[in-house]
Order: sequence, then structure tokens, then C-alpha cells
Amino acid sequence: MMIFQNYSIQLLNTSKTEEFFNLINNNRLRLEDFFAGTVVKTKTLSDTNDYCKIIARKIEDKSYFPYVIVDSKTQKYIGFIDVKNIDWHIPKAELGYFIDVNYEGKGIISNAIGLLIEYLIETYNFKKLLCRSSNKNTGSIAVALKNGFELEGTIRRDYKTTKGEIVDLNYYGRIF
Repeated sequence: MMIFQNYSIQLLNTSKTEEFFNLINNNRLRLEDFFAGTVVKTKTLSDTNDYCKIIARKIEDKSYFPYVIVDSKTQKYIGFIDVKNIDWHIPKAELGYFIDVNYEGKGIISNAIGLLIEYLIETYNFKKLLCRSSNKNTGSIAVALKNGFELEGTIRRDYKTTKGEIVDLNYYGRIF
């Protein structure tokens, strides 16, 4: 567990499905395009429970690491950072992240990403981390840049949103 200010970052406890469901559900509309897989697999509490069983297996085989940001006062899940598309041969991984709409603009996700990066480097010895973002997502881009990521390029027509729009994605990388 990593602690900063009044928050902690912890690996998702896959038995706390209701907390995870509530975080996704409270932010569903803003997440549906770029956290499409998670949103689709968590439509109901029952779906979320099934999805958490799959996540638990992925954690166990070290192919996926989902972290939650927890408000230490309320114990409420307020943010999510996933470490995905892991390539252990390099080793490298992609970070995806969001903060609950009620906690936006407070620097929480930027601080959490910084702490998690330190942990990932020390624990797993990643040589590269990357983030992908629509050029319209200025908040996500700001988080990446604040944490030392650099724009590596834009891949045109790289991602299909849940609405069916094919969009360009900016790739940001950080090498260690």
C-alpha cells in the first residue's frame, strides 16, 4: 500500500466488488469510450463479481495489475490505475487511469501516478511505461506530462470508441 495526503493506492481487492462497481458506475458515462472493456464488464454488480474473478487470475499470473485510489477518511474508491499490456521481455507496460468526477482537479491522480511509477520500477524493474490518450483528453495528457512522460507520436485511427468513432491516440512514453 502506498500512502499520500489522505489517500492510499492499493492493489484492487477483487472481493470488494461493490466498491469497484460503485466507482465505475458513478463515472460510467465519462468512462465508456476509453475504459470500454471495464465498463462493459461491470454493468451490474453480478457482472462486476464475475469480472473480478477474471482479474484475480490475471493478477496471479502477473499479466494485469489494477490499483485503486482510496479516500482514507471514507474508505471509498475514488480512482483507478491499471497496469496492462505488460511485456515482460522488455519489460514494459501501459498505464490507464481515471479519477472520480468529484475528486478531479485536485492533483490526486497525478500524485498517485507518480507514487505508483516509483513502486513499479522498484518492484518489477520496468524499463518503459506508456500511456495512450485522445488528444481531446487534456486532463489525462496533463497527468502524463506532469509525471515525466513525453509524446512519442500520434497513431492515427488507432482506437474505436463505444460509439463507433475511430479516433487518433497520442502515445506518451517514459523510459527508465
